[in-house]
Amino acid sequence: MKADSQVSIVIPNYNGMAFMEACLTSVLADAPEAELIVVDNASKDGSLEYTREHFPEVCILAMDQNYGFARAVNEGIKAATRPYVILLNNDTEVEPGFTDALAEALQDDEKVFSAQAKLIQLHHPEKLDDAGNFYCALGWAFARGKDRSSIYYEEQDRVFAACAGAAIYRKAVFEEIGYFDEAHFAYLEDIDIGWRARIYGYQNLYAPQAKVLHAGSGTSGSRYNEFKVTLSSRNNIWIIYKNMPLFQRMLNLPFFLIGFGAKQLFFCKKGLGGIYARGILTGIRTCDRGKKVPFKWKHFPAYVRIQLELWRNIVRKVIV
Repeated sequence: MKADSQVSIVIPNYNGMAFMEACLTSVLADAPEAELIVVDNASKDGSLEYTREHFPEVCILAMDQNYGFARAVNEGIKAATRPYVILLNNDTEVEPGFTDALAEALQDDEKVFSAQAKLIQLHHPEKLDDAGNFYCALGWAFARGKDRSSIYYEEQDRVFAACAGAAIYRKAVFEEIGYFDEAHFAYLEDIDIGWRARIYGYQNLYAPQAKVLHAGSGTSGSRYNEFKVTLSSRNNIWIIYKNMPLFQRMLNLPFFLIGFGAKQLFFCKKGLGGIYARGILTGIRTCDRGKKVPFKWKHFPAYVRIQLELWRNIVRKVIV
C-alpha cells in the first residue's frame, strides 16, 4: 500500500490566489492517492472559486468567515478520513517524496504524534526557513536553522514541536489530547499542541527527507507586523499558562523576566514595542481563555523532561 493512500492533506487558505496553483499542482503530483482538503476562510480574492474550477478533485470546506488558522485546520482534521493528516500552508511547493517521507516518519513508532518537513525558503532556496520548532525557558519559540544554508540539518531528529506549516499528525491522538486551540486564531498554536502532546508522553520529529519550499508570511505579509506581533505575544503568555502548572511557572519566572524583557527591547527597536507590550498584557488578562492542560501526577516525569529541555534549548537557541 502506497503511503499517500493513508494520508489526508489539509491546506488552509485565506486570500491565497497567488499561491494556490503552484501549491496544489505540486501536492497532486507528489501524492495522487492522498485525500486533499482545502479549508477556505471566506477568501475575497477569487482563490476559492479558482480552486473549485481548476482542481475539481479537491474537497473544499468553505467557511462563512475568517476563523483563523487553528479553526480552519481543526475543521480539516475532523473531516479527514485517513489515519495520518498533513497540514500544509498554501504558500508552499512540496518536492517529490514529501508525502511518503512524512508518513514513514510516523509508521515505526506509535508514540510519535507529529513530524515536520524541512522548510526551505521559496525565493532563496539556498537558505533554510525552518528545521524544527523549539521553545526555551526564556519564553522564546524559535525555528532551528532559520536563514542558514539549506544543506544543513539532513538527519532525522526529535524536536520540541512540529511546524504546522508542513507537518504530519497522527489523527487518533487528537481525540486523546484535544485539537488545536481555536482561541489562538493564529501563531504558536503548533507549539501549544506539540507541547501538550509531550505532556501526554508523545514525541515530535523532524523528517528532513520531506522537503518543501515555503514563501513565508504568505497571509500576514511580513515577518514582523502589528497583526503577527499582537497575536504572537498574547499567545505566548497563553501557552505558558496552559502547559505549565504553577510550580513550573514559578521555577521559570526569572528566565521569563529576562526573555520577555529582551524581546521588549527588540521590538522597541523595530517600532513595535507598544504593540508587543499590549499583546503581553492582553495575554495576562485573558490567559484563562485557552484550554489548560489539567495537572496529573502521572504526567510528572514528562514535566521534568520538558523542563530540562527548556533549559537546554536556551543553549540551543544560541548555537543554532
